[in-house]
Order: sequence, then structure tokens, then C-alpha cells
Amino acid sequence: MAKNKHNQPEHRTQQEYIFQRKNYLFMFIGLALIALGFILMSGGGSDDPNVFNEEIFNFRRIRLAPTLVLIGLGIEVYAILLNPHKK
Repeated sequence: MAKNKHNQPEHRTQQEYIFQRKNYLFMFIGLALIALGFILMSGGGSDDPNVFNEEIFNFRRIRLAPTLVLIGLGIEVYAILLNPHKK
């Protein structure tokens, strides 16, 4: 009896990965933006609890840093959904 070739699983010589170089590049960029956002959020406190420091409410900590973190998260989602095989 002849074996049906359609029921045989194909053996690939090269292993295909889900993510390619382009995906990892975007993931690295997203992680760098997230890290930069958290670094910009840090600081601004006071060593003395009786002294209030207005630096915690500046533009960098309230607007810029959270925006960078959200943009980084958006880039991470894009990197995961990016199909590098599509031409």
C-alpha cells in the first residue's frame, strides 16, 4: 500500500522563530523608553519629612515620564503584533 503524503507531517530543516530581528529591535526600543520614563520619574523627594519639596510636581515627573512609559508600552505591543514575514 502506498502511503498518503498529505497525512505526513512536514519536517523542516530550519527552525522558524516567531519573532525576527525587527521584532526584537522594536522590543528593545520600547524597553529603553519605559526604563527612561521610570528613571525620569524618580527623585524629587526630601530627606527631611518636615520640608516639602515642590520638585515632585514639575513637568518632567508629572507629564513627560508617564508619557514616555505609555509610548514604550505601545511600542512593545506593536513589536509583539508585528509580522516580519509579511512583505
